[in-house]
Amino acid sequence: MRVYADNAATTKLSEKALETMLPLFTEGYGNPSSLHSVGQAAKTELEKAREKVAKAINASFKEIYFTSGGSEADNQAIRTAAYQGSRKGKNHIISSAFEHHAVLHTLNALKKEGFEITLVKVNENGVINPDDIRFAITDKTCLVTIMTANNEVGTIQPVEEIGKICREKGVLFHTDAVQAVGHIPVDVEKIGCDMLSSSAHKFHGPKGAGFLYVRKGIILKNLIEGGAQERGKRAGTENLPAIVGMAAALEEAVNNLEENEKKVSSMKKILIDGLSGIEKSRINGDTEKSLPGTLNMCFEGIEGESLLLLLDSKGICASSGSACTSGSLEPSHVLLSMGVPVEIAHGSLRLSINEYNTPEEMEYIVRCVPEVVSYLRSFSPVWDEIKKEEK
Repeated sequence: MRVYADNAATTKLSEKALETMLPLFTEGYGNPSSLHSVGQAAKTELEKAREKVAKAINASFKEIYFTSGGSEADNQAIRTAAYQGSRKGKNHIISSAFEHHAVLHTLNALKKEGFEITLVKVNENGVINPDDIRFAITDKTCLVTIMTANNEVGTIQPVEEIGKICREKGVLFHTDAVQAVGHIPVDVEKIGCDMLSSSAHKFHGPKGAGFLYVRKGIILKNLIEGGAQERGKRAGTENLPAIVGMAAALEEAVNNLEENEKKVSSMKKILIDGLSGIEKSRINGDTEKSLPGTLNMCFEGIEGESLLLLLDSKGICASSGSACTSGSLEPSHVLLSMGVPVEIAHGSLRLSINEYNTPEEMEYIVRCVPEVVSYLRSFSPVWDEIKKEEK
C-alpha cells in the first residue's frame, strides 16, 4: 500500500484545478497585459480568479495580489510593514519563535538592517498567549506577524484576539495562513489582519502560485521591479494557468470545508488512538486547537530520519517537520521553541493528511509505525540507556 501522509509539504493537484488550467496552456494563452482580444480574454480569466480568491477569505478583489507562493507573500508583507514603519521612526517587529523560515529568515535579514526583532514564546502546547503580544508592543512597533496555524505541529493561534490587540494599538498585523487557508475557515474581517499570505499547493492547487491579501490603504513595497502587473506592485507576466488553477482549488476547498474537516478529523483520531500508546511517545501541540489533518509525535530513543526512511520502504510518505528544512540535521526549531528536549525532538514524525486519504490508510500507518519504532529501538544505544535509567 502507498500512503501519502505529507500533505503539509504539498498536496495532489485536484481534478477541478487541472481541468480549469489545461485550456489556458493551449487556447487562452494570451498575456493579460496585452490590449488585443486574446490578451483581454486572458485578463478576464485573471480577474475572475481574483474574485474567487477574495470571496474565499471575505476580502475585496482589489485587496488580492498574486505571488509565486507563500514565501514571496510573507517577504513582501513583512518588508512592506518594515519600510513603512521606518519612515515613521518605527523599527520594532514582533513575531514568534516558531514561525515558518520564510518569516524568520526575513526578520533576520531586517535585523541586520537595524530593525529590532522580538520573538514571543509559545507554551508547551505550541500556542501563543495574546497578552504576550500586548505587552511586547511599544511605541516603536510597526508590525506583528504571527502564523494562523503552525506548519509542523498544526496548532491554531488566537489570531482574532491578536488582531484585536493590534487594532487597539494601531500596529499592522500580518498572518502567514499558508497551512490554514482551504482547511479551516479563514475570514480576514474576523481575524482583523492587515495582510495575509497563502499558497496554492497546500490546498490542491498548483505549485508556483500564491496570493497576498493587503487591506485597502496599505501601499505595498515592490520586491520585483519591471512592468505594471498586479497594479504595479508585482512585476512580471502573471502565471495565468497556475493562478486560475489556484482559484478553482480554493473555491472547491471552501465549498467542501465542513465535510472535509469532519472526515479528516475522524481519520486523525484513528492515528492518535493507534499511536499514542507507543511507549515513550508524545504528541506535540494542542490536540484541540489544531488543524484537522496534522499530527506531530516524538518517539524517544530513535532518529527521525531513520524512521522516515523505513516508513517509506513500507510505502508511507511522511516527514519529520517542514519540507523547507529537510536537508538540515538540526532538530526542529518549532519543537525546541515549545520546550521539547533536543534528544527527544530528534525522533519526531509529522503525519499530515487530508480528504484524499482513507481510514484504511490510517489503519495501515497505525500498524506500521509501532513496528518500525520497535525495530529501531532494538539496536539503539540511546534506548538502552533510557531503559537502564528506568530500572
